[in-house]
Amino acid sequence: EVQLVESGGGLVQPGGSLRLSCVASGFWIRAYPMSWVRQAPGKGLEWISSISSGGMIYYGDSVKGRFTISRDIAENTVYLQLNSLNTEDTAMYHCARGFRDDYASMGQGTQVTVSS
Repeated sequence: EVQLVESGGGLVQPGGSLRLSCVASGFWIRAYPMSWVRQAPGKGLEWISSISSGGMIYYGDSVKGRFTISRDIAENTVYLQLNSLNTEDTAMYHCARGFRDDYASMGQGTQVTVSS
């Protein structure tokens, strides 16, 4: 059974940082592209970043230069480092197995709230 479990969200002040984790089970992340997507209140899903099975990395324009995706194959975990956060980054962040917005599985998510 494919499972994706996110953690690391929380309340942070503008300009702050967080590191999100996504532990995968039921498959090996080295064999699949993995992505992060988010959903802000009242809005649809927004693709943020993807890492291909070969390690190529892609970012959406809204997070380029501020967020960093990475993976630990041994731990079967994908990470998202969030820096220079602003209020527009407030959203539920989900890990997904797939590339960009073409994904087959998505975790329950971890909430990130940016507020002073």
